[in-house]
Amino acid sequence: MNLPNLLAYIRTAAAPVVLGLVIAKQFVPAVVVFTIAALTDFADGYLARRWEATTVLGAFLDSVADKALVTGALVALLQVDRMWAWAAFVIIIRELAVMALRGVAAMDKEAIPPSFWGKLKAVIQFVAIGSAMIRPAEQWGSFFADEWLMLVAVAVTVASGVDYFVKAGRLLRTT
Repeated sequence: MNLPNLLAYIRTAAAPVVLGLVIAKQFVPAVVVFTIAALTDFADGYLARRWEATTVLGAFLDSVADKALVTGALVALLQVDRMWAWAAFVIIIRELAVMALRGVAAMDKEAIPPSFWGKLKAVIQFVAIGSAMIRPAEQWGSFFADEWLMLVAVAVTVASGVDYFVKAGRLLRTT
């Protein structure tokens, strides 16, 4: 097993830890574990490319690890009333839809590479989710700061989903 794949396994294993810590309202330890796990998302891809160690398994593990971490954190935040149900629904549905889309493309021996929007989405989701874990006491207008960030995360999540479906449509029509 190579280090990038190990990092994806670690990120996957961190998901239930984050979920448990958030539900137990241990927000500081939760955000520490979540942040370390989120950083492994950037490290595994960077190392795999740098060491020319990219694999089909690694790409799959990376995607599953991201979905597990984000979905677990969103579900936990819903449980402690720090997340809007509609926003969690939009984000989770987009993640599942893009994962299914990649599966369909893979059956046609095609790959849909990560896009700028997908990478931006990951960063903003990680920041918004981490911020929800350590919510500041005061509001900015109608919302807490993390809620404003979550609105941005939802918008970028939808934009990245549209981007993937447009690219996949072109890709799958040409095969």
